[in-house]
Amino acid sequence: MRNLRGREIALVPQSPIAALNPNLTLGAQLTEAWRAHRPGRPAWTGLLESVRLPAEERFLRLYPRNLSVGLAQRFLIALAILHEPSLILADEPTSALDALTQNEILELFQDLSRRMGIALLYISHDLLSVAAICDRVLILKDGEIVERGSTAEVFANPRHRYTRELLKSVPALLSTRESR
Repeated sequence: MRNLRGREIALVPQSPIAALNPNLTLGAQLTEAWRAHRPGRPAWTGLLESVRLPAEERFLRLYPRNLSVGLAQRFLIALAILHEPSLILADEPTSALDALTQNEILELFQDLSRRMGIALLYISHDLLSVAAICDRVLILKDGEIVERGSTAEVFANPRHRYTRELLKSVPALLSTRESR
């Protein structure tokens, strides 16, 4: 599994502060993540800049407790792309963020996916963020897939009753869908 985790598949979890080791600096966490798969210590400048974090030694000396939730989430995304995986699993990655930071993180995922060619499996209850970032969608009910298709198709013409009920709970999606 070590050959897959971090190298081929990376995770961006829901609670960024809880996911980071509170006893290690950010630099130490990057170093440990790197050494888990490769020897030596590369420069972090390009990596941090790619997720819009300061590429300074001072930043790398911080501890997770010194970060806002948004900065911590960007740092987790940096850890996720460290080894340029084929797939990122993003599990409710914007649930703890304010609306502006949430939008920035969604744009960051789209940019990284496009620029680096990384596939993104975005898991969320937030249908607005799903509509903003996903090309395809699977709707789950009780652990079973009840509907799948392109995001535009599923949101415009939901076939399953559960999907229709979910979409009714999001007024912005309904008004957008009804205006077409």
